[in-house]
Amino acid sequence: MSDTDRPVPPPVTAPGAESANQAPARSWFQRRRRELGEPAETIDEAVPRGMRLAGAWSWRLLVIGAVIAVIIFLIIQLKLIVIPVLIAVLLSGLLVPFKDFLIRHRWPKWLAILTVLIALVIIVGGLFYLAIWQVTRQSGELQKQSVDAFNGLQQWLTTGPLGLSQDQISSAFASIGKSVQQDGQVFLSGALSVGSTLGHVFAGALLTLFSTIFILIDGKSIWGWIVRVFPKNARAAIDGAGQAGWVTLRNFAKVQVLVASIDALGIGLGAFFLGLPLVIPIAVLVFLGSFIPVVGAVVTGALAIFIALVFKGWVFALIMLGVVLLVQQIEGHILQPLIMGSAVKVHPLAVVLAVAAGSLLAGIPGALFAVPFVAVLNVMVHYISGGAWRSSPPTPWQDAPDRAIWETVPRAVRRPPGKA
Repeated sequence: MSDTDRPVPPPVTAPGAESANQAPARSWFQRRRRELGEPAETIDEAVPRGMRLAGAWSWRLLVIGAVIAVIIFLIIQLKLIVIPVLIAVLLSGLLVPFKDFLIRHRWPKWLAILTVLIALVIIVGGLFYLAIWQVTRQSGELQKQSVDAFNGLQQWLTTGPLGLSQDQISSAFASIGKSVQQDGQVFLSGALSVGSTLGHVFAGALLTLFSTIFILIDGKSIWGWIVRVFPKNARAAIDGAGQAGWVTLRNFAKVQVLVASIDALGIGLGAFFLGLPLVIPIAVLVFLGSFIPVVGAVVTGALAIFIALVFKGWVFALIMLGVVLLVQQIEGHILQPLIMGSAVKVHPLAVVLAVAAGSLLAGIPGALFAVPFVAVLNVMVHYISGGAWRSSPPTPWQDAPDRAIWETVPRAVRRPPGKA
């Protein structure tokens, strides 16, 4: 027998040693399983199932959080564009029903859109005109009352519990004036900042106007282009969710007008019955400010308290403060949670928390868009998760012409052969 035909004896291993074709047993439990003849345990099997689930959820949540963080960063960087566009979407949610109403009554589309925009400008401009007109008419009396209130404050400082002398009061005002002169550079930079802010506001107003016009003119085509960005399998769900969110946004806009009107009526009637001047400007400012939930009516209500203090004294100011607080309590605990919550299908607690979180994260814009964002997101998520788009898909957007939103030259119409 040749050497090549002889059988090769198995390698001699020490007791407890592992063969070459087996993974080394690194723990006592693995060695014990090998000695008992049980199959080796994999790494996934060694990790408890709860730990594996927690790990799978963790890295997915980290990825989602990173994407959300990038989106928030981009929104902050582009806030001068994002905020006007969002305002235009809110305005469109309020104006589109009126435009559709006119079109249903056989108005031409261009005339319906023009009528709606002119009506919006007249209403908003008229409110501002009434406020400015009454302020201008009573400016002399307001200046006189302000001087009298300042003199009364000086007299209270001297004869009141503080017992300050006239020299102390004069030196205090002199030091304030000196501080203003020394910090003139700060005030100058602040003025420049205000000028820049006014420029941003003007540009944002123009962008809001143009965005509103184009949404009213071609909103369906714009939405169709957005839907076409998504994969074909997801387009029906996205389209239906968007339509459901749009209905919710329209409900929010209508209810917000109602809430603002109630706030303006309550604070305006309180100022009227107390005999305060500038009742119309107070009501107008409260109406406009109430579109920013919670914050707007408080700031504009403070103006009513100041006017009551200047014209009527601290007793009327306290009464006006009570009126403002009462209206705010009605808005915060009844109007916003119940009326708004039922209209936008969001729990009252979620409405309050959304406004608080939005104001903390993004200030006034965050408070303005918090409730509609949460409402629209809630409806869209419920629509997609409910699966109604599988059995009864929405009106197919594919029937609209397949064109991009930036296309300005119409495509040539294809006629069947044999037709001129």
